[in-house]
Amino acid sequence: MDKIEEHPEERDILEPRTNSDRLIAKVCILAGKIMMENGAETYRVEDTMKRIADSFGLPRSQCFVTPTGIMFSIEGIVPDTRLVGISERSTDLRKVAEVNAISRRIGAGELAPEQALELLARVEASREGIAPWLRTVSAALASGCFLIMFGGQWADFLPAIVAGGLGYATVFRAQRFFSLKLFAEVMAAIVVGLLACLFVATGIGRELNTLIIGSVMPLVPGVLITNAVRDLMAGHYVSGLSKGAEACLTALAIGTGIAVVLSFYGGEGVIP
Repeated sequence: MDKIEEHPEERDILEPRTNSDRLIAKVCILAGKIMMENGAETYRVEDTMKRIADSFGLPRSQCFVTPTGIMFSIEGIVPDTRLVGISERSTDLRKVAEVNAISRRIGAGELAPEQALELLARVEASREGIAPWLRTVSAALASGCFLIMFGGQWADFLPAIVAGGLGYATVFRAQRFFSLKLFAEVMAAIVVGLLACLFVATGIGRELNTLIIGSVMPLVPGVLITNAVRDLMAGHYVSGLSKGAEACLTALAIGTGIAVVLSFYGGEGVIP
């Protein structure tokens, strides 16, 4: 007992966990889960979870984050360790920003654990993201812009918009029927390839190469590649390598879909 009084920092380790501590653990886990499911970097997720725990008075917490799961532990006589799996990942930076805003309010002492948990639950349940039709229109316009950026002809601008938009819409449709994520990218790339070849064969499009390249750009996992590099630079090698592998597989799926179409297409790439 005297040893505990001499070293107050050890008292936190020996004290059993309370209901308040368990509630704080739920807040940390939910915040990390939302961020990881919506495109945040691994080091940012861990940093946010630790800051929340520190702000609520739990400096001796540990967390380990991977793209497929989050572990969070609080030390004590009866350690409280929690694990949550990450089965679905997408890109919704709005939710990441909202979790960061809640974390800053916690750090400023404006929120109790119960209030923070309620706000995070609302963020998780929120479906206010960009509507699929608006995302499809944006992807279509981006396809036309990418075509021009890569040196394509203005005559291919509208064909690129159509091919890119329908290809991007195929991803949403395919994900409803197939649980395998990469299959959606393969189907979308096949749609883009078929439309590009059809446009060139009928004279609507002119240059096949740039038409395909511009149309598939919205499918490229740019955020995933960026996060993989940033995680590797931050020393999170497991997450960085796994995200990099996922990005490579996605790129391979896109290339496979285009290759399947081109293997059956016998036309010329450019119409004089």
